[in-house]
Amino acid sequence: MSSSRRARLSSVAAATLIALSASALPAQAVAAEPGSPTAASPAAAALTGHGLDRAALRGSLEAFHKAGMYGAYSAVRDGSAQWRGATGFADVDTRRPARPDFEHRVGSITKTFTAVAVLQQVGAGRIDLDAPVGRYLPDVVPGERGRQVTVRMLLNHTSGIADYVLPAFPGILENPGKTLDENRLRRMAPEELARLGLAAPPVVQPGKHSYSNTNYILAGMILERVTGQKAEAYITRNVIRKAGLRHTYFPRSASIQGPHARMYESFFGLIDPPRDYSVYDMSWAGTAGALVSTTGDLNDFYRALLKGRLLGAAELRAMKTTVPAYETEAGEEPRMRYGLGIYTLKMQSGGWYWGHDGGVFGAGTWALSTEDGRRQVAIGYNLMKYQRFDEQGRPLPDPVTDALYAHVDGALSGSPSPARGDAPASARGVAPQRAEALPGLPIGPDAMHQASLR
Repeated sequence: MSSSRRARLSSVAAATLIALSASALPAQAVAAEPGSPTAASPAAAALTGHGLDRAALRGSLEAFHKAGMYGAYSAVRDGSAQWRGATGFADVDTRRPARPDFEHRVGSITKTFTAVAVLQQVGAGRIDLDAPVGRYLPDVVPGERGRQVTVRMLLNHTSGIADYVLPAFPGILENPGKTLDENRLRRMAPEELARLGLAAPPVVQPGKHSYSNTNYILAGMILERVTGQKAEAYITRNVIRKAGLRHTYFPRSASIQGPHARMYESFFGLIDPPRDYSVYDMSWAGTAGALVSTTGDLNDFYRALLKGRLLGAAELRAMKTTVPAYETEAGEEPRMRYGLGIYTLKMQSGGWYWGHDGGVFGAGTWALSTEDGRRQVAIGYNLMKYQRFDEQGRPLPDPVTDALYAHVDGALSGSPSPARGDAPASARGVAPQRAEALPGLPIGPDAMHQASLR
């Protein structure tokens, strides 16, 4: 790739990350890379139950793969009825097939777990949501900012604190492959991540929503100060185990313990061909995005949460008290609102759902549920930032995201959605200044939030 071409791509990547940072699953797609899968039959395991159109679910998941996604695995539930499926390849070189039970890095879905842990301490009277952060971390967030920013503002991303990801990975926009390779086994302490985020210029005035992973590193540090335990240990004992999850954990090494797919990062074509980053030290994500889980465990977690099994009624109400996740035109209703570690999203079919999405280098995840936790979908996939742009930096057509939305929306609404043209306009590159409104790029730690790039 010529230096001028790389410079243009880097510029486009930066601009796109600015516009499409906070809450998105992939925005623009690309034709399959050389050697990538173009067609495969999904492996599906249908469990007993009723109310699910299994043929439609299999078809829409397979369409996701045929559109250009390497591999994916999905779990859908309606009450006691369950369906699990997988499509495509876990390894594009060996053509090892994806499996429905794969463990997967779930990125910023970790934030829901962290928020639950903090809210448990709120219920116990040890944390006050409206107390200043400086009360708990006076040495970390001192001065006016420590007095002005509250715990609630961390959890709903209205603190104005910048994201730490770009400062933690210097050079990633210019040469992402080299940067990611050099940092595969690098250990990063929460204190270092917090310092990087706090040292960056504030992105907005406190009180306005602006997604930042630094908020959840600080939330984890507060949890540690209050409980006297490592945040990961507390979340494991009091959230993961309380929810009965068997395949959800904070990794102790750079490797995933159980069966899993390779996880490929393209970074908008700057890494060509996409590289596998399934082995990676996740200390850089911590309580903002380091968890490993399965699609089945994620459905169990969100059902337990929404049914009130993990939090008291007052704390769950606080969690579901939301702010607009993006600015709208006058009189326009936002289609996404962010609570405390969870958001509510209006899909194209008209339904509102609760959940979160997440992304790390090479791995994307999305989990949504009806408010009562009855109807659910969770999906994981293993090719990230596959968007492509023309020479002028304009996004190319995106059949992958169209197919993703078709599967997720159809799974939730109970009716198949068209596989093309179904994604929200903002996710297809229209009105990019508002693209953070809906899933498109990973909301997780690799999202490169707009604030980090200013």
